[in-house]
Amino acid sequence: MAIGLALLAMLVEVAVGYPRPLFARIGHPVTWIGSLIAALERRWNVVTRTPAQRRKGGQAVVAVLLLGSAVTGGIALLIVPLHSIAGLIVLAVLCSSLIAQRSLHDHVAAVATALETGGLEAGRRAVSQIVGRDPDRLDESDVCRAAIESLAENFSDGIVAPVLWLAALGPAGGIAYKAINTADSMIGHMNDRYVDFGRAAAILDDWINLPASRLSALLVAASALTQAGASAKAALAAIRRDAKHHRSPNAGWPEAAMAGALGISIAGPRHYSGVLTEDREMNEGGRRHLGSGDIRRALDLYRRADMVLFAALAGLWAVVG
Repeated sequence: MAIGLALLAMLVEVAVGYPRPLFARIGHPVTWIGSLIAALERRWNVVTRTPAQRRKGGQAVVAVLLLGSAVTGGIALLIVPLHSIAGLIVLAVLCSSLIAQRSLHDHVAAVATALETGGLEAGRRAVSQIVGRDPDRLDESDVCRAAIESLAENFSDGIVAPVLWLAALGPAGGIAYKAINTADSMIGHMNDRYVDFGRAAAILDDWINLPASRLSALLVAASALTQAGASAKAALAAIRRDAKHHRSPNAGWPEAAMAGALGISIAGPRHYSGVLTEDREMNEGGRRHLGSGDIRRALDLYRRADMVLFAALAGLWAVVG
């Protein structure tokens, strides 16, 4: 029934997303997890501690998150059992908050709309909501590349990964994935403050995203077969050639797939907080001059890949129940 739960959660999230009034009233599960991580970080990541002590503190954070996820998921199943239709629906509504199909689409589409209606400055403001690079340094092509990169990467860790862990392990799996992914985004950084404390979260996040990143790339490539002007063959070639050169062991897979499918080049050198990072291009040799229409094409491919994921999961549910 966990597969059925994941399917229903996808449907709920794509239909209604996470309602703004609910967010304003009680927040979001990610904000709750983030508050817990921040509290533990203030307590355990003290500057007077040695690097070894900081590493142990970070490991303790991961342990707390995993244990809390198991307990929360277990309580949820006790209160609203999966074997009842009503229980399945209630749990699906709750678990839909772990998936970001609608919100990801809306945030990336907002960048294209901003470029089309407000020009470059509006596009920079819109893309700064979803990426961390310096917006003032971005030209129109850079803004488009940033939006498409975010779409590809977040398709993997914002949709495919939570759906997979939810389908495999039920609510506890979905919550645990979201908790570790949030921890990585908050403390998994290679700076003086977090290089030791965030090490465990960063390593575990890489491992738990590994299957989803590969599957995401294949979903994008498969979806290219159904989209005019997209190429599944080029997507697969870009994955083989470029995915391993990304600084992330996972993000390069969906990014390379999307760049290859659309015949464009993304990633490459970028500025973060004034510092230039010499990252490799995904699908080097692809078109670098991009416009809002390329974001629209990427969104079309994303929607198709999301539907392929749903169809594949539905097929698996029909076989295994």
